[in-house]
Amino acid sequence: MTLSLRPLLFLLLLGTTPCALAASSFASRPTVQAFIDEMHETHGFDRARLTQAFARTKPIKAVIQAVMPPRDPTVRSWQEYRSRFVEAQRIARGVRFWQEHQAMLTATSEQTGVPAEIIVAIIGIESIYGRHTGNFGTFGALATLAFNYPKINPATDQARAALFRHELEELLLLARETHRSPLAFKGSYAGALGLPQFLPSSIRSYAVDGDHDGRIDLDASPDDAIASVANFLKQHGWEKGATVTVNATVEGDKFTALIEEGILPRRTPAELVAYGVSSDPASEVPDAPAALIDLVTPGKPMEYRLGFHNFYVLTRYNRSSFYAMAVYDLAQTLKAVR
Repeated sequence: MTLSLRPLLFLLLLGTTPCALAASSFASRPTVQAFIDEMHETHGFDRARLTQAFARTKPIKAVIQAVMPPRDPTVRSWQEYRSRFVEAQRIARGVRFWQEHQAMLTATSEQTGVPAEIIVAIIGIESIYGRHTGNFGTFGALATLAFNYPKINPATDQARAALFRHELEELLLLARETHRSPLAFKGSYAGALGLPQFLPSSIRSYAVDGDHDGRIDLDASPDDAIASVANFLKQHGWEKGATVTVNATVEGDKFTALIEEGILPRRTPAELVAYGVSSDPASEVPDAPAALIDLVTPGKPMEYRLGFHNFYVLTRYNRSSFYAMAVYDLAQTLKAVR
């Protein structure tokens, strides 16, 4: 995950100056005290120890900057996004990673049905095979997003803050289960950890001990990362051997209704014909529900693809059609050149 810091002007839009943001710890806030009480009552955490952890933690300015939207949120470019991930460094490192962990990838693919190239592509996009896993204190990052989430969109701000509050709860549970201090974890500005950049809740729900050494280490064990990525996709319904996506073309304007339906597969390719959507005749197209995916690049013709069930599964890892398509394209490139 690449961190793009926004200008400090955004902090002023929050009604908070940079100095004020970093001036005090979380411990004295009523919302934090309520969270501590809930963790004590629900999970038996010691109030004094949690208070001490929050007393040592201050809001992180860079985390707030990182979640701020671009100045023009309407500007989205598929080609620019794709070029960040389907590029020479990740391809070269991906080929090397595949070669070094061939046996584990083969065994995991056979056990789960998730192709090796998909597993390798995800780890490459998420952390460049462990090169960039993040250096933010995870406790501080999640506390910042849980209790200092910026005023971006009134319709979603509260839900986003609640999500990070839940991940903070999951981090504390993970720390207790692994006998680590919650302050010892480091990862992305959004709280993601290790080679596969799992959030704490995903670690607790989907991470597995791939190297069978008795513990899960997503920071230092590629085998654990490989097995965990595959398990995540399998548990979210990955279908072995099923098509992920095919190219599509559109005509007329009825297809716009399909874009508004979102990325959940709903209609078979035969049904899509009535909306002016045709699939690539050179591809094997299953008679299965698909969604029409639009890939916009300003100044260039729109690209369209059909996203089948496995494409939707990829969006459970990161809920972005750009992300899922970049994973697929990198995976196909790695498969072709390795």
